[in-house]
Amino acid sequence: MNNVLTEENIKKLREELDYRMTVKRAEIAKEKLVAAAHGDRSENAEYKEACRNYRENDNRIQYLLTMISTATVIDDTDLDTSVLGINSKAKIRFVEDGDEAIISLVTTMDLDPENMLISIESDLGKALSGKKVGDIAEVNAPGEKYTVEILEIL
Repeated sequence: MNNVLTEENIKKLREELDYRMTVKRAEIAKEKLVAAAHGDRSENAEYKEACRNYRENDNRIQYLLTMISTATVIDDTDLDTSVLGINSKAKIRFVEDGDEAIISLVTTMDLDPENMLISIESDLGKALSGKKVGDIAEVNAPGEKYTVEILEIL
């Protein structure tokens, strides 16, 4: 995995992990116990649902552990504001069609393409990372290549 994350991202992951390993697991265990008391487990929909919830919670716990253990943690408090990087905001122009957009480069956890929060690990994010005002970046996206000019770092 090796995602680029901030200390704040790691903190949120650890909080969710702690919740899922303590509170959520206990809730699911109680659900399973109550459902099992209703009789034959092979035809017990409540018991099967509790087992499914347990597996989903366990899968999420494994995902969180992997994210935390493989993350590259960066310090986002002391960044060079003259170049694009994590938590940078910029006005860009798509050279081929002249469209302009304001984007923010964020970690994988914070991405929201509809609101132009672009992951630093995406094709566009990788192309823009480390660039300055006036630089032109070629983006190698799946199935297409396009060019972006950095107009302003906000």
